[in-house]
This record gives sequence, C-alpha cells and structure tokens, in this order.
Amino acid sequence: MALFGTDGIRGLANGETLTAEIAVDVAIAAAHILVESSSNSRPVAIVGQDSRASGEFLEAAVAAGLASAGIDVYRVGVLPTPAIAFLVAESGADLGVMISASHNPMPDNGIKLFSRGGGKLDDSIEAAIEKRMGEPWTRPTGRNVGRITFDETASARYLQHLLASVSTPLKGLKIVVDCANGASSFVGPQAYEKAGATVVAIHHTPDGWNINENCGSTHLEDLQAAVVKEGADFGIAHDGDADRCLAVDAQGNVIDGDAIMTILARGFKERGALKSNTIVGTVMSNLGFMHAMKEAGIEVITTAVGDRYVLERMLEGDFSLGGEQSGHLIMREFANTGDGILTALQLAQEVVRTGKSLSELASTMQRFPQVLINVPNVAKDKLSSSEAVSKAVKSAESTLGDNGRVLLRASGTEPLVRVMVEASSDNLAQEIAASLAAVVKAELGS
Repeated sequence: MALFGTDGIRGLANGETLTAEIAVDVAIAAAHILVESSSNSRPVAIVGQDSRASGEFLEAAVAAGLASAGIDVYRVGVLPTPAIAFLVAESGADLGVMISASHNPMPDNGIKLFSRGGGKLDDSIEAAIEKRMGEPWTRPTGRNVGRITFDETASARYLQHLLASVSTPLKGLKIVVDCANGASSFVGPQAYEKAGATVVAIHHTPDGWNINENCGSTHLEDLQAAVVKEGADFGIAHDGDADRCLAVDAQGNVIDGDAIMTILARGFKERGALKSNTIVGTVMSNLGFMHAMKEAGIEVITTAVGDRYVLERMLEGDFSLGGEQSGHLIMREFANTGDGILTALQLAQEVVRTGKSLSELASTMQRFPQVLINVPNVAKDKLSSSEAVSKAVKSAESTLGDNGRVLLRASGTEPLVRVMVEASSDNLAQEIAASLAAVVKAELGS
C-alpha cells in the first residue's frame, strides 16, 4: 500500500502508517530528495503543526530526522497549513513540513510536505521520497548536523501577509469565527480583528484532544446558532488546519465553497482581477455553480478532486482563482495554496465593497440538490470497462438532460466507488443515485 495519499500521509497517529519511526524516515528521505539542488550553504526547513496532541511527538520526530540529515529546522508551532507554505516561500527555505490531518478526527494525524517556493509535492516526488525511505546513507557529524530553533516571529509574519491582502477595511462587520479548536485558533481571530471587524470567536481553545470535535467546517451547527444569537453579519468556519473556509449567512444558511467561489469570481471579474475570465473548479463542483458562472460570462475549467490538481491547472493556464466545493480556494495573487483565513478575508471584503449581505451575494448561485453514495467493496479498477455501468450512466444522463449530471468516481484511497448525482429535485437525485449504486454493486461487487 502506498504511503502517500491525495494530500500527503494521513492515518491513525501511532498506528500502522504513522509512527514516530515513520516520521523520522520520511523526514530523512524528504531531506535527501528536496535539498539535492539547494543553493543554501545550510539547507533549511520550516516545520509546523495543528493542535493535536499527537502532533507533539510527530513534530519532534520530523525535526529530529531533518536535523540528523544536516537540515537546519525552524519550528513555528501551531499555525495553519497555508502559513507553512507562505513561510517556506518567504524565507527561501528548502522544504516545509506540516503535521496535520486537516478535518479528520483527533486520533488521526498526517504529514504534508512543501517544496522550495511553498508548493505541494508532485506525485512523482512523493513516490521518490517513499522509495528512498530506509536506504543506507552517510550521516553528517560534528558541525554538519542540523540545528533546531523555534521561530518566534513566524506567526506575526504570516499575520502581516494575511493583512496585506486586505484593501477594503472590514469596519462595521460583525463576524463569528469557528476555529475548530485547531490551527486557526490564535491567528484567525487576530486577522479578522486587525482587518477591522468585530469578532466573536468560538471553539478557539485547543487542548490537544478537542480539534474538530463537533465544530469547525464539518459541524456547522454551533456556528449557525451563534451567528443568529449574536446578530452577526455572517460566520466563518475553518477546519483543523485552516486551509478550508465555509460560511454561514445572517439567517444561519450554509454558504459552501461553490457559493464562495461564485461570489469571489464575480468580484474578481468586476475589478478586472480574474485572469482570462476563467475559474478552475473540480468535477465535484455543483451544477448550479456552472450555471452561475455561465450567466456571469465566466469560463469554468474542471480538474480531478484535490487542491493540488486545481493549482496545477491554474499554473498551466496562468489563472488567478480556483477551488473546491469543500472550501479550499486558491487565489494566486496572494498564495499558491488554499488558505481559509485568506478566503474569509476576501469574502468579507466583497460584503463591504458591494454593500450587500452575504445571502444577497450568494443568491446568484442556485445550488442543485446533490446526492453522493459510496459503494464499498467493489472492483473499482473495472469501473471504466463495465458496459452495464456505462449503459446505466447514459440512461441516467438522458433522463436528467441539462438539468442534472452524473459522476462515478473510484476512490483514491479505499476500495469503493463514489456515485454522485445532481438533479432538479432531491427526490430525483436520490432515485437515480440509488439505481446507479445498485448497478455498480451488482456488476463490480465481490
């Protein structure tokens, strides 16, 4: 089984795939791969973590592995994943490491790697790192071993970077922010306050165990209630490592990533900041988003699911805006990775700039009901070759016409096929999705 998944290494901390020993080995192999062409006389790495208790020993293991390979390590403590990407680029470091499992439950953790310049690694580089784990190597000694230092200025530098993106002060806005007891708990509320907003922070007291626990972008109930109770203009929810942003309007309605992309794309276009009049989404982008963009005269290019694939396409076409329904948004004017706090700041600016409420701005996209069914224990590698499945999909697409769509996708990490159907009504979407799932199970099941 491959160690790296769609976003680094992720699994049960101290379980089979993510131990301290593995963290050391990954760090050493990454050092060998990523600093081979370093122009620094002393290779440098930035290492951060979210608020999980297991991050403490994993961060120590990663720092030890890097230092043993001759890398000078700058620890930055609990900061969002996009902060690590920014700090690597800003400091000219050779690599960055973020210890986080994003929106996963507390017992999980992960290792995300960034190359020089702050970009996520290509699949080929991750494969090369995995291949070199445990290989014999010559260890540096004496003055050639790396040093480990805590960087006291990292958080302030990242905060300054966030505030530099704000051209319209947020004065007059009242915002509730759910920090998921995660990596945004300290810098997130600071950013919104310094940008001019009145901020009510919830779930911003991490204790090592409570990250993502009934809070954050995967559990919006507390945020919805708090926004209504506080009479706030809107609410913002981050995930554990703060690379995502979802929102809630003043009435407590959820504003997902597709709606946020719709708002920002229209705003970027009005300001002449939407390069080539194009936005990059994924195959999971809602059909309502596609229709909204067509009405706005904006072209949509879709990629596979995963912010790395969105970024790759953005770089290829020199596009300025892209993202996912889950709330990962990339704005290349400011960053080359998804940044939930940055996204929220830009969204808040649109509210101030237009003088419209978030619900008014979001109303330009009418979301199509979407049903997703996971079909487990099937031969996902045979999905594309099954004539019966192909016939069923064509029949469903004929039924839906222009008012819906079908997507069948093999999971990248599990033995299952994801059946997604969008339709003009929830009942129709449910009916077609269930029918397709039954065909997939019957034809590909073991």
